[in-house]
Amino acid sequence: MAQHQSLARPKVIVVMPAYNAAKTLRITYDAIPMEKVDHVILVDDGSTDETLKIAKELKLEVFVHARNFGYGANQKTCYTEAVKAGADIVVMLHPDYQYDPSLLPELVAPIEGGESDVVLGSRFLYRNVLEQGMPWWKYLGNRFLTGIENLVLGLKLSEYHTGYRAYSRRVLEEVPFLLNSDNFVFDQEMLVQAVHLGFRIKEVSVPTRYFAEASSASFVASTVYGLNILILLERYLLHRMSLVASKQFESFNSRYRKVD
Repeated sequence: MAQHQSLARPKVIVVMPAYNAAKTLRITYDAIPMEKVDHVILVDDGSTDETLKIAKELKLEVFVHARNFGYGANQKTCYTEAVKAGADIVVMLHPDYQYDPSLLPELVAPIEGGESDVVLGSRFLYRNVLEQGMPWWKYLGNRFLTGIENLVLGLKLSEYHTGYRAYSRRVLEEVPFLLNSDNFVFDQEMLVQAVHLGFRIKEVSVPTRYFAEASSASFVASTVYGLNILILLERYLLHRMSLVASKQFESFNSRYRKVD
């Protein structure tokens, strides 16, 4: 019976979009509860430090970009390779140790249980993020953008900007993520697409760490990111109102499936 249950368990693949993560990759990997994970894939986006060397020492499956193509481009490779590898559930985990890898079972559980298609690890459900170390200007930007996104998408999520998330295979097969940006707005494009195609989104509480080695966008980069999100929402509204059609919001399999 135990063998039957093991065979029936969904295949969980962790993907790590990496760029100059040598200082934190090993500690992040060591904290992953491997009893819940079948495979780990790291995509190196042109790192100039020892990220690639450490990944090979850890015996991870590694895919290497010839240069730094961007955060979104990195995830495109992550999800493409995870689906090729037969993943039923894909967890994106940043290798900078900002998010707690030990909470991976909590992210996977709602998809395993058939309750959700996308799971977001929310910092705002845990406790005061300012006490956790989030800069005040990031806090204000996050609150403003989250409010706008909730209004446009008709949801009540606590945040949209987490880097800790899980997707079902069906989401990755239907969302045309290869049409998305190669930059940081990629994550938001994924969520807008998922909502538009009727996929269910659930949040779980996760703490976060802010320290020197953890990746963090500058004020200027964050401002550009925020403007790109507003442009994305405008483009989505135009599509939804049938004013300007966009293939980015069409199902990859050319079928819309609303989930009850």
